Amino acid sequence: MQASLCMSPVAVAQQPKVASSALMRPQRRVGAGSRSAQVSGMLAAPRRASPRAAAGRKSTPVVAVAAAEPAKPTILVAEKLGDGGVDMLKAVGTVDCSYDMTKDELLAKISLVDAIVIRSATKVTREVFEASKGRLKVVGRAGVGIDNVDLTAASELGCLVVNAPTANTVAAAEHGIALLCALARNVPQADAAMKAGRWERNKWVGVSMVGKTLAIMGFGKVGSEVARRAKGLGMTVIAYDPYASQEKAAALGVKIVTMDEALAQGDFFSLHTPLTPNTKGMFNDELFSKMKKGARIVNVARGGVIDDAALRRALDAGIVAGAALDVFSTEPPPEDNPLVSHPAVICTPHLGASTKEAQEEVAYEIAEAVISALNGELTPSCVNAPMMAPEVLKELQPFVALADGLGRAAVQLVEDSGFADVFITYHSPRGDDLDSRLLRAMVIKGMLEQITTSQVNLVNADLLAKKRGLRIVETVVPAEGTQVLTQIEVAVGASTSKFSSAVVDDRIEVAGSVKSGAPFLTRVGAYDVDLALEGEVVLVRQTDQPGIIAAVSSEFASQKLNISYMTVSRESKGTEAIMAIGVDSAPSAAVVEAVSKIKGVQEVTLFSDKRAA
Repeated sequence: MQASLCMSPVAVAQQPKVASSALMRPQRRVGAGSRSAQVSGMLAAPRRASPRAAAGRKSTPVVAVAAAEPAKPTILVAEKLGDGGVDMLKAVGTVDCSYDMTKDELLAKISLVDAIVIRSATKVTREVFEASKGRLKVVGRAGVGIDNVDLTAASELGCLVVNAPTANTVAAAEHGIALLCALARNVPQADAAMKAGRWERNKWVGVSMVGKTLAIMGFGKVGSEVARRAKGLGMTVIAYDPYASQEKAAALGVKIVTMDEALAQGDFFSLHTPLTPNTKGMFNDELFSKMKKGARIVNVARGGVIDDAALRRALDAGIVAGAALDVFSTEPPPEDNPLVSHPAVICTPHLGASTKEAQEEVAYEIAEAVISALNGELTPSCVNAPMMAPEVLKELQPFVALADGLGRAAVQLVEDSGFADVFITYHSPRGDDLDSRLLRAMVIKGMLEQITTSQVNLVNADLLAKKRGLRIVETVVPAEGTQVLTQIEVAVGASTSKFSSAVVDDRIEVAGSVKSGAPFLTRVGAYDVDLALEGEVVLVRQTDQPGIIAAVSSEFASQKLNISYMTVSRESKGTEAIMAIGVDSAPSAAVVEAVSKIKGVQEVTLFSDKRAA
């Protein structure tokens, strides 16, 4: 793939080449000094060594004679950035550090720069992009979240948005361990008592961590780093993550378990679950009731995964002995938050990434990403949809939503056992000439955005899939017709599903096509259906007998749930059938439970087109 996929042709043609950031990294494992690099007639200064680099290192610039030096890009640093990152940017461009700008000041300045580096305070809206008059090529977010950047406007106007997703990993894991220890030994409460003049040795007796079981809920980058450190404390570590690699976990001495096993076995719980439609409020009364009495909970992930009121009830009932929270559903939390003032809860103001070292590494990481993007190079931290040749995008556009929707549907039908293999089959008259990169990226995007908060696009889809341990197999089947595609099939290698009728030969299978420009689900497992892939979809497996369709419809009507589409498919008269039902809003758990109790209904599940928060 060419880097021009990420920028409009005009943007690429106008963009001056700057020194490659990869050549600016200090060679940390080499005893000699770091080297600078000459690229396109420009001298690239070495990156200043971080505290983890060897001390006493010297850099020796290499002077090269260039016939003509291209114009340096202008880079606006709109919020405070570590000196190391600023120095890297200065080595390749003209840097304007202007902090605390008003909206009008930003609008006036943005047409004068090629890139802008921000944190969370600066809002890069459509108005800002339009005010740049086409000059702004890169937005660099020094951190993970990109809620303050209009990604749609950025993509439409050919501007690449990059972030710094890995620099905070160790800092967040360390903070999780710090809270774990403080929770076990009542450190903040004992400290407060001492400062108030009270000597309360007997009141603040803690619990030992050695030999206890830590259940890590979400075994991604931060979760796995917490596991490493907890093993060093003598803890037994288990993890719940339906999408984690068994091999990766085993290498760290961690056992992957089901949700129920984790709840039953855990003495301590460390939450690292992304906030998605499926995980919002997942730690509720039902889950807390399944925990050991006296469990302790640490959350350095996302506040929304915990139902605050339910946790308060579990604390008051003694089911949960204590909690340590670094994140909250609303930040800062309101005065009526039921947890902040609770004596068994330790609170910190979202300090997971707040170490000097992490802030320095964020500066280095975002500077490297911005420099790569200015060079038109592929960067894994690209978070917005890349630009494609207009004719290719126009041809594939109707199938983009279909690929995304099928990926979402397939992954939401997976049971706790998880999966590693993904099979994508394209039915196309083009045969092997079909360019499937965008469609593959959209299937991966649909899957990963249900289980992670990563932003997935054509640039990083394959890399993120590889990091998750997914193996993607693509097949093109010749088909008749004039359309570029007639059908897409998506299957995942899993023998158990939340909807057993979706399983065919140890694979969960879904298929779809485009009708009148809209994506439609046309097959679930071996059953033909005909349902628009939008909103909420309810799947019902039933005995083929009179009255069930009416009973299900009546149950929905009683709860004021409007049915937008319905299709029924059966094996043969009087045997087994499935209903696929599109509804305008998500059915409550009570409605799903009521439908499952209708005579003749064998199983019910649902999936959504909503994406990760």
